[in-house]
Amino acid sequence: MPSGKDLSFTQPPELPQNNRGPERVILVAICFDTRERLQVLENLVELESLTSTAGGRVVDRWVQERSRPEASCYIGHGKARELAARVRDLEAQLVIFDDDLSPGQVRELERLLGARVIDRSGLIIDIFADHARSREARTQVELAQLQYLLPRLARRWRHLAGQQGGVIGMRGVGEKQIELDRRMLRRKIVQLKKDLSRIETGRRQRRGARNGLPRVAVVGYTNAGKSRLVNALADADCKVEDRLFSTLDPRVRAASLGAHSRVLLVDTVGFLRKLPHHLIASFRSTLEVVSEADLFLHVVDASHPTCEDHLRVTRQTIARLGGVERPEILVFNKADQVDADGYLQRLRTLYPEAEVISAQCGWGLEELRERLRNSLWEMRPERHLTLPVSRPDLVYKVYESVLVTRQRYRRNRVLLDYRATDGQQGRLRQVLVRRGARPRGDHAWLAS
Repeated sequence: MPSGKDLSFTQPPELPQNNRGPERVILVAICFDTRERLQVLENLVELESLTSTAGGRVVDRWVQERSRPEASCYIGHGKARELAARVRDLEAQLVIFDDDLSPGQVRELERLLGARVIDRSGLIIDIFADHARSREARTQVELAQLQYLLPRLARRWRHLAGQQGGVIGMRGVGEKQIELDRRMLRRKIVQLKKDLSRIETGRRQRRGARNGLPRVAVVGYTNAGKSRLVNALADADCKVEDRLFSTLDPRVRAASLGAHSRVLLVDTVGFLRKLPHHLIASFRSTLEVVSEADLFLHVVDASHPTCEDHLRVTRQTIARLGGVERPEILVFNKADQVDADGYLQRLRTLYPEAEVISAQCGWGLEELRERLRNSLWEMRPERHLTLPVSRPDLVYKVYESVLVTRQRYRRNRVLLDYRATDGQQGRLRQVLVRRGARPRGDHAWLAS
């Protein structure tokens, strides 16, 4: 049978590979409640996009209605025989299930279907492994892979079931090779967790050495256009692809919002329905940028028919990551791709505080910059400064360094109210000292 790129991260040794094109894939899902059939179909559409991202070609999709999964082979032996016939007719090499399968179910399904079987989690982990570039991302993916693989060793390498007894120095009760490998994997998992902890410590130290610019986490469902929006706001060149999970490693870009406002935009990995819990655990250190951000820029693909469900999934995933609540600016992106009359107006009515933009065409970006700037400044405490009227150069430097919200005069003094980040406040103090001013109390300065 022809096969192409292996979509799972491990491959049974007895199944040969060749290079005759993409693997032919059949997708399978169970609908446990007829009222949720539309959601199941939407999940399969998303699973097909994931399969395409991994390099496979979907040749058929199956939805079975039943009250609960069958313990031994998930879809039941009768339906499995029907599916096996379809696998043979379409010459499919891989069957992907939308829900997680137990190792025993995978073994039984592979026996019945005569094709490899993986589940949604295995597919997503494979995509992450293909897209990981940084040392941290590769370590996180490897950790998720090993945690996913550990209970599946028995089906992946059947030759490991043999015992190592009867060998000089190892006679007696003996120990199965598979048990030795499981212990080796557990040791490797412990080591990877230690490596991630060291990487995380180094990243925190580097982050602490940065200036005091506010941080905005750009979050959202995968393929919502987050990277393109970061490029537009920061005049950057982050990778942009119309594919799921084109961004895996968080990228930080500085952006100017005008009026002495600069911000760090953090382009994060996109979220997804049924994100594997192994990845949630492994990527907690990378996604901690979400919890450390001053503000969320929540990007939603307005052109997607289930964009409101995407919004809900993203918020639920952030909660699963332990993310604390932060001020949020909701952004409906890709407005230029919305065809239905009145749909954007409906979104504006349901979410009156949201911004409706197109990062690709530039629609609404200036309004979004202003909204970002005002939101960030409102989060900063208001500060006060008194300067001599005889030193207009100092007043000019204040206007140049921070956002002045009010100016008043009292006798021979200029009273300024302003907002500034901690980093801007420190730099302003250095400027005043270099120009010969000296503090008198907390907020008043005198010329030398």
